[in-house]
Amino acid sequence: MKNKAAQSKAWKTVQIARHPQRPQFLDYANELFDDLDVLHGDRVFGDDGAMIGGLARFEGQPVMIVGQHRGRTTRERLQHNFGMANPEGYRKSQRLLDLAERFNLPVLTFIDTMGAYPGVGAEERGQAEAIATSLAQLSRLKVPVIATVLGEGGSGGALGIGVADRVIMLSHSIYSVISPEGCASILWKTAEKAEQASEALALTAEKLQSMGIVETVIDEGEGAHLQPENVMNKLREVLKTTLAELETMDADTRCEARYQRLMKFGSSNLGLAS
Repeated sequence: MKNKAAQSKAWKTVQIARHPQRPQFLDYANELFDDLDVLHGDRVFGDDGAMIGGLARFEGQPVMIVGQHRGRTTRERLQHNFGMANPEGYRKSQRLLDLAERFNLPVLTFIDTMGAYPGVGAEERGQAEAIATSLAQLSRLKVPVIATVLGEGGSGGALGIGVADRVIMLSHSIYSVISPEGCASILWKTAEKAEQASEALALTAEKLQSMGIVETVIDEGEGAHLQPENVMNKLREVLKTTLAELETMDADTRCEARYQRLMKFGSSNLGLAS
């Protein structure tokens, strides 16, 4: 009975994370940042609407922000490819991160995607290589990097902008190597077991924090779609505090700490709290 209750709670979190009225990246960007100047294109193939980023000011401080935007209406979802980035999206983010490094700007990334786009064209243009390069680039950046999971953090598509000094999650967001439906289809040969898979994946903010994968969880009550202003204000305060903490560290020390943070994943030092 206990397992069934926990399972239902995880599945409920999945549904809230996917709620159609849940605030998305551009909602947060317009509320939290000033003077946002969106930059376009990867200088190789084209511009990807799923990955948006540019220069902005956070509490008066210049920063670089990058995030995935899904869209709400059919037109917007098509424009932003449902938040599933192509390789040019990750290469655009790489270009923006290079600018951040050059001008010593902190990087704030915002995750909300089912995963990277799995189409044939994306694979032909080097989807796996683009994500791998993004992981390597974020791992070695000398500037502070903070990642925030706003809704659904799915697979390598999320990890492509998820390597950071600190990871923040909203309490009803999810972060997983695969969707519950995808996991269920592999393990049980049917997506109908998605609710059971959601518990097995340990994809909730609470569990990920207990495992040391996430540093901060922001309580959003019954859901950010019900009280967006309150949640955004909480996120603002956490970002301010976290950024101030990271900026007191020497760049080499911060980069080494980020490396060590990544290296403990999967080791005996990382375990689900009892």
